Amino acid sequence: MSQRLLHTPEGVRDIYGKEYAGKLSLESRLRDCIRLYGYEDIQTPTFEYFDIFSREIGTTPSRELYKFFDKDGNTLALRPDFTPSIARCAAKYFCEEDRSLRFCYKGNTFTNTSSLRGKLREVTQMGAELINEPSAEADAEIISLVIRSLQEAGLKRFQVTIGDVEYFRGLCEAAGLDEDTELDLRTLISGKSYFAAEELLQERDVREPYRSRLLGMADMFGDMGSLPKAGALADNARSLSAVRRLEKLYSLLEVYGVTDYVAFDLGMLSKYRYYTGMIFKAYTSGVGEAVVKGGRYDRLLTQFGKEAPAVGFVMAVDSLLEALSRQGGAPALPADPRRLTYSQEDFPVKLAQAQELRSQGISVVLEPEP
Repeated sequence: MSQRLLHTPEGVRDIYGKEYAGKLSLESRLRDCIRLYGYEDIQTPTFEYFDIFSREIGTTPSRELYKFFDKDGNTLALRPDFTPSIARCAAKYFCEEDRSLRFCYKGNTFTNTSSLRGKLREVTQMGAELINEPSAEADAEIISLVIRSLQEAGLKRFQVTIGDVEYFRGLCEAAGLDEDTELDLRTLISGKSYFAAEELLQERDVREPYRSRLLGMADMFGDMGSLPKAGALADNARSLSAVRRLEKLYSLLEVYGVTDYVAFDLGMLSKYRYYTGMIFKAYTSGVGEAVVKGGRYDRLLTQFGKEAPAVGFVMAVDSLLEALSRQGGAPALPADPRRLTYSQEDFPVKLAQAQELRSQGISVVLEPEP
């Protein structure tokens, strides 16, 4: 037998034993917390039609998708991102619903990236989406739910950083940037490549003061005090409206009592172009990537025929598990099963003992004497 058959492809791995038990425990705690806010479970397919994740939708680039064909010649893709699937599902089954819809989900996503840098191509995600609700109160509910979930997971040190893509778009609109330049600039700023962003603006002949305002987004981070500074930098209604929305959000988070975990970063952007307002990421020590990402996407459902505002988030379960392990707060594991050994003569007695313990919810391994 080839030794290759014993190994997994690059970017995926087996999970078993106590590690998998810890992962299941974490998922259970997160799910219970989300359901306390009234979110109902939903399950969507592992693969969808390719168009669900197309450029027009604004999700993962095509080159990073796992694509294949069915027997009828349709192009399909393994989901890289849950949100478009949830949007499609909500538009299909709740098209006429005006009441607020709350969904939660869990599953694996798949990204075909060539630059792994220690990342996995298959990861487990859990998340929640709040649909048909445009208010800042809905944004605050999502942020507070994220913070409570991370607390329930066992994290002690974490921060939720909040931005708003409308602030950036307002500055781009005022500067007269075309769509391609805006997308290129978004990529550079979200990747914190500010020198490259400066070069791009020079190449596209973006004049002052717009160039300085766009580059000044790099300094728009910190506590509540950073928002007035961002408002002073903006000179257009779209960006100012984004700042006012964040100020209202902060006042609501004060009511929730969670502002100690919150910071702002107007220079934070997302590669997902379907976001239309508030975006956020949660970071903790022990892992370099965000353990939670989310935001508002008020126009995504129109791609599937339903006019509905929405906001949501997704948690990277594998990254959370790694962070908990490094912080010494690994999830509680179930007790090891009791072991009963039997001989041919006393098997009925030992079986009866095992069945009685199992009826009490106690795990039992029944095995022959050595």
